[in-house]
Amino acid sequence: MRGRERFRTAVASAAAALLLCAGTLTGCEAAGSRAAAPPTPKPTPTPTPVWDRSPASVAAVGDSITRAFDACSVLADCPEVSWATGTDAGVNSLALRLIGGDGVAERSWNLARTGARMAELPEQMARAAARKPELVAVMMGANDACRDRAELMTPVEEFRTDFATALTRLWAAAPDAQVYVSSVPDLKRLWSQGKDNPMGRQVWKLGLCASMLADAEDLSARAERRRTLVHDRVVAYNAALREVCAMDRRCRYDGGAVFGFRFDGRQLSPWDWFHPSRDGQARLAEIAHRQVTAAEPPA
Repeated sequence: MRGRERFRTAVASAAAALLLCAGTLTGCEAAGSRAAAPPTPKPTPTPTPVWDRSPASVAAVGDSITRAFDACSVLADCPEVSWATGTDAGVNSLALRLIGGDGVAERSWNLARTGARMAELPEQMARAAARKPELVAVMMGANDACRDRAELMTPVEEFRTDFATALTRLWAAAPDAQVYVSSVPDLKRLWSQGKDNPMGRQVWKLGLCASMLADAEDLSARAERRRTLVHDRVVAYNAALREVCAMDRRCRYDGGAVFGFRFDGRQLSPWDWFHPSRDGQARLAEIAHRQVTAAEPPA
């Protein structure tokens, strides 16, 4: 009898325990087997954009094209119509498009120099960095190919090293600055557009970009080899710009857009048929703005 009573008592206790578990969510699991509460999901962080498409300040470095040489009058810079930082509404420069007319005077700087070659770019970049710009626009290299003789053109590796040094100097003092790099224009295309213009040929005889433009009417095989040599050097310069720029996400190369632009008589200076006119400067501004504000860099 006692064994039967003990059995009944055990069954009743087990039944009570089961009823208790059925009415609760916790406290019924064996020690060491308690299920862990699921972790609270963390909000997905918003990624920081790799490229800021609306910088608030612009510094420009480069050569005579960025100084708008021969765009307004003969043998003179005209920075107010510069593609990069000009204030002329007809050109609608990169700086005007990005920061507006009220901001250009205080938040854009044209540090280019007519006649400059790539060897000067590190110093120009250092001066740009001192202003802490959000964007630096670069167009440099035409003068490295435009020499008295093709043999005097800047070697490609020297060109590459100077460009890389320039970026290093910029980012040492302005680590957050972005860089837009224009390709070097197609000098052979400029020759083909101006060679049939009598005024252009006379100006070219003064020594303007002699490596490409000398003896403009000479169509001999020798002259063609010289022009091809200069053309190929410009292609190599652009490859160096692209390769160095691709090493840092703060740098965006134009994908060869300026090199590929087909300048015609309207876009060339009426005084030298070589430098961009006001219209040519406006086309360069369009290209730059399109590249800077694109969601993705050019392929």
